[in-house]
Amino acid sequence: MSLVFPRPNTNAVHSKKDKRLMAEVNASPLKHFVTAKKKINGIFEQLGAYIKESASFLEDTHKNEELDPVTTEEQVQEVRGYLAKVAGIGEVLARRHMKVVFFGRTSNGKSSVINAMLCDKVLPSGIGHTTNCFLRVEGTDGNEAFLLTEGSEERKSIKTVNQLAHALHQDEDLDAGSLVCVMWPKAKCALLRDDLVLVDSPGIDVTTELDSWIDKFCLDADVFVLVANSESTLMQTEKSFFHKVNERLSSPNIFILNNRWDASASEPEYMEEVRRQHMDRCTNFLVDELGVVDRAQASDRIFFVSAKEVLQARVQKAQGMPEAGGALAEGFQARMFEFQNFERRFEECISQSAVKTKFEQHTVRAKQISEALRLIMDSVHIAAQEQRVYCLETKEDRQDRLEFIDKQLDLLSMDCKAKIKKITEEVERQVSNAMAEEIRKLHVLVDDFHMDFHPSPVVLKVYKNELHRHIEEGLGKNMSERCSTTITSALQATQTDMIDGLKPLLPSPVREQVDKLVPRQCFSLSYDLACDKLCSDFQEDISFHFSLGWTMLVNRFLGPKNTRRALMGYNDQVPRPMALTPVSTSMPPFPQSSMTQEELMVSMVTGLASLTSRTSMGVLVVGGVIWKAVGWRLIALSVGLYGLLYIYERLTWTTKAKERAFKRQFVDYASEKLQLIVSYTGSNCSHQVQQELAGVFAQLCQQVDVTRQNLEDEITDMNSKIELLDSLQSKAKLLRNKAGWLDSELNMFTQQYLHHSK
Repeated sequence: MSLVFPRPNTNAVHSKKDKRLMAEVNASPLKHFVTAKKKINGIFEQLGAYIKESASFLEDTHKNEELDPVTTEEQVQEVRGYLAKVAGIGEVLARRHMKVVFFGRTSNGKSSVINAMLCDKVLPSGIGHTTNCFLRVEGTDGNEAFLLTEGSEERKSIKTVNQLAHALHQDEDLDAGSLVCVMWPKAKCALLRDDLVLVDSPGIDVTTELDSWIDKFCLDADVFVLVANSESTLMQTEKSFFHKVNERLSSPNIFILNNRWDASASEPEYMEEVRRQHMDRCTNFLVDELGVVDRAQASDRIFFVSAKEVLQARVQKAQGMPEAGGALAEGFQARMFEFQNFERRFEECISQSAVKTKFEQHTVRAKQISEALRLIMDSVHIAAQEQRVYCLETKEDRQDRLEFIDKQLDLLSMDCKAKIKKITEEVERQVSNAMAEEIRKLHVLVDDFHMDFHPSPVVLKVYKNELHRHIEEGLGKNMSERCSTTITSALQATQTDMIDGLKPLLPSPVREQVDKLVPRQCFSLSYDLACDKLCSDFQEDISFHFSLGWTMLVNRFLGPKNTRRALMGYNDQVPRPMALTPVSTSMPPFPQSSMTQEELMVSMVTGLASLTSRTSMGVLVVGGVIWKAVGWRLIALSVGLYGLLYIYERLTWTTKAKERAFKRQFVDYASEKLQLIVSYTGSNCSHQVQQELAGVFAQLCQQVDVTRQNLEDEITDMNSKIELLDSLQSKAKLLRNKAGWLDSELNMFTQQYLHHSK
């Protein structure tokens, strides 16, 4: 992603600006400072906005709880500190101006020089006007001049120089160390439009508090102008003061003006000699004593002028009169030219010096701040990039894990279904075989039942209920002993296989707790035989039946059912409805279309019984035939034996015999009924096993679904983080590049203004 800052055609833009700025500088060297100040203020405004944007970005990033830390609290506090520092520097730069301080002995013409430079009578000067405090002349955008005294914000209006002089002398609180600001309209003086401040001072020979003057008024001065009297030589007082200045400041810019040089016109024959003497003494003072310039530069710091003449000429010119009009001494043009030369050198010196002293340190500080911010943004960019790579790797890992879980879950589901099907079929087979075997041994279970028996209906009902309960409990216990151990072992083995198969799909902490998350209770098969309902329609027959009676004989040949049908009449018999008992669906239906052999026998016996019952004649005929065949003795013996057998059986038909007959009949009936539910019971048990295994598998799948959901949530979180980190990375890169752009702007400012100043 390319980041482009708003610098289209920077070369063309800067070239146009440079041409315009250079044109202004050529017009006045003071414009160099003005344009430099405007440029550096613009850079610091951009730097302040950039720091504010960076601080907001870092603070939001640091407070973002969705991200791992990419910034530190120290970085946030550091950038906030830069914001306050840059704001303070911006305020200082906005107040920065070029400052020149004029020093000299009393009545050497300091105020006259300032007035001449301002091309107007701004400060009181001349006979009777001695500056008694520091006067700071500064431009104001208003149209009215006013005074501001130290420690007061009251504006004292002044319209003329006389008013200013009167105001200064009337204020008794002013002393030599006081400061009065003279705010003069910029519209009246071009020099004040270029951020130049001129400070007039009392004579350095009227006070001994030179050190306090230096501390209060000189430490921020760009140029010092020593106004000397060309009619005398440099005094020790003047030298001592500037020695003190030189000790407190590093290489101060000092100009020496030998004022009142117009006096030399009265003695032209000594002019050059006197000039040479003054030049040598001033040069020695600047070069040898102070060491602020070398000898080659000294000639550009020493000038011979007449401030009074220049002021007079410029005032006349401003009034529309000729410059050279009036009583001017001979050689005025040369002195005027030298004053202009001084002004040119002074403007060049002060503009270059002020740019360097006022802006260089702040420029270096701004470069340090921009570099620190660039490093911070670079570290944020790198941290965000590393975190983004980690999120991408984590997302890819979670996606691979999710895909693996889906595939493995499909395979395990198929495998578990096959295992469940296999074990349920095996359970159904085992239960069916065990139940068939128990049905064959049902008589043993019935014989083990002991309870008081009585043929009365009430006792029989209780007896039946207890017998049903005994059979159901006994069958369940026996089948459990036969099947439960094997089935439970197979069930647990299958559950273990399921858990072992699904464990790799779960996270490590969940694997260790899978037994708690998927509880496996002790499983036991339920054999719901419902004997009471199954045998509810059982009808016992415990009445006495002689073993050689007609009914019993027919029963032996045809069986109980067919005997009843034969004795009651085959065609006229109405079948009694059967009890609703589960019947195996696998049993084939009885054929209805053909008559069996048993049915044919029943038909024959029924016909015979019908025949014998119609007439007693048949009995007599049969009796007569037998009588003649065997004789009466044998018949009597047979009848006697038959009667004895009947009496014996009748006597032995006790309650115990009735109970045995009851149990025998119940075993036959229950066996027949239980055979009908063998398949049903096997299916029921296999269904229980299937439900148990399916429940365990469903619980395991639920844990896998939780894992899948967690993975999907993590992938969603990673996508959000990656999107957020992309935005953060782009923003950090943008701010990092902007810091580089600001650094390039500062480098251009340094190259154009600070290096040029050197």
